[in-house]
Amino acid sequence: MTVYLEIFQTASAENGLGVTLTGICDTFSSLIWDVEYFSPGKFEVYVSANADTIALFRRGNIVGRSDDKRHYGIIEGVYLRTDAENGDYLTISGRFLMCLLSRRIITPTLSFTAYRTYGEIVQTAVQKNCITPWTAAERGIPSLKIGTVSGECWEIKNVLQVSYENLMDWIYTVCRNIGGTANIRLREVDTGKYAMFLELSQGTDRSIMQRENMPVVFSDAYDNLLTYIYNSDYSEYRNYAYIYGEGEGIRRQSAACYSGEETPTGLSRYEIYVNASDLSQTIRNDDGSETVVSESEYKEMLRERGTENLVAPVLSSEATIVTESHQFVYGKDYQVGDFVTMQHTGYGIQIPRVRLVGMIESFDSEGYGLTPVVQE
Repeated sequence: MTVYLEIFQTASAENGLGVTLTGICDTFSSLIWDVEYFSPGKFEVYVSANADTIALFRRGNIVGRSDDKRHYGIIEGVYLRTDAENGDYLTISGRFLMCLLSRRIITPTLSFTAYRTYGEIVQTAVQKNCITPWTAAERGIPSLKIGTVSGECWEIKNVLQVSYENLMDWIYTVCRNIGGTANIRLREVDTGKYAMFLELSQGTDRSIMQRENMPVVFSDAYDNLLTYIYNSDYSEYRNYAYIYGEGEGIRRQSAACYSGEETPTGLSRYEIYVNASDLSQTIRNDDGSETVVSESEYKEMLRERGTENLVAPVLSSEATIVTESHQFVYGKDYQVGDFVTMQHTGYGIQIPRVRLVGMIESFDSEGYGLTPVVQE
């Protein structure tokens, strides 16, 4: 597999921040490309140090891959080591572009008292904190634009109120709750000029539990599974939340929520207390006026906050799969976010439907490797 890196430089322009392709690197010693579904993901490049690579791999530059037009990372760390015997090397590290949203908090309070889709809610949060900020104009992230929305999960509607949360962390909390993901990628908008687009999407079900798509099965029986790790941990699991909002004593507003279709009972019930006193029934509008939301709407906001604080059990698997499998090709037959099936016939383990929440691709002197991370 022939892969080279594309390096993009950001510079001030008349209409904001200009993003241009500034160089290519095809001589790196190793590359780790860690794509994740519920977090921004990260990358690391190990390359010989010289005047050209030092000039190319500068903090703040954007790194892309010739064979991956979905994920782009921004350089956050540069480590130089000189060695008279073994040569000089650079280690370049960073996260994918969604990490830019971790540089902003949600302020002032963002309220949705009428039911809106999660797609609209997240886009509005980014628009008002990064693109056309409510407050100081300097909070804007130049060259960032609103992109596409796809997936039924983003059509789910809700009411909510949020303030002072880290924007990226809050978006990924929403993603975990509804099963979607958020990503920022580069797109050419003019000859040689690029912009960053926020895209919201959802994985595809490719497990044996459905009939619409060709199932993707990783199994020792199919000779496409080299190593397998299974982990099950319920120590931090919480599936029932008591949420308390504004007010004091017996006048304090409260609500409850739980995960699953049936109310958890007995030993299957794991409770958690959620302090939501920051949620207010009185909402200040953009024009300075105030609106008092109804009690039923406020309770929906409390339940939404409670849902965000429920803790799923740790049910995960890690595996090393055959990279040259004739059955399934990563990026073509399946990708991060899809549901797949994992089997280990030797121990009688079958997880019929698990989500691929991460994929670590590695390129080095030993070749190309794939390490998927799945989660029930």
